[in-house]
Amino acid sequence: MGLFGRPARLEEEEALVQEQYEDIPTLPEAPSSTVIAAGATVTGTLRGEGIIQVEGTVEGEIDLQGAVIVASTGMVKGPVTADVIRMAGRIEGVVAAKERLLLQKTGSIEGDISTPLLEVEEGGRLNGRSTMPPR
Repeated sequence: MGLFGRPARLEEEEALVQEQYEDIPTLPEAPSSTVIAAGATVTGTLRGEGIIQVEGTVEGEIDLQGAVIVASTGMVKGPVTADVIRMAGRIEGVVAAKERLLLQKTGSIEGDISTPLLEVEEGGRLNGRSTMPPR
């Protein structure tokens, strides 16, 4: 008889099942995500990894390993650097997308951009120079 009246055989079976699943790799953790809500203003430098969605205003630099999404209500006043940038709002500053930049129909960039892959939807506005380094 096992602990608390459980049959020892049942405990052995449970241990065997647990051993079978110890070799299965765990899933990678999802990237962290931050939302700057509409109506909120953040001042300063944002650095890190993950995803930042700007629905409000950021006054300062964004330097991110990951993605920056500027919603149609969002505005960034300062330089933005990220792997992927999706623009539906407004950026006033230098923009560097390491992988790709999508300027949506409601998006507007006032400043120079650098990206190996640029997609501009009809209605998207870019007032600045663009540089397209090799991938």
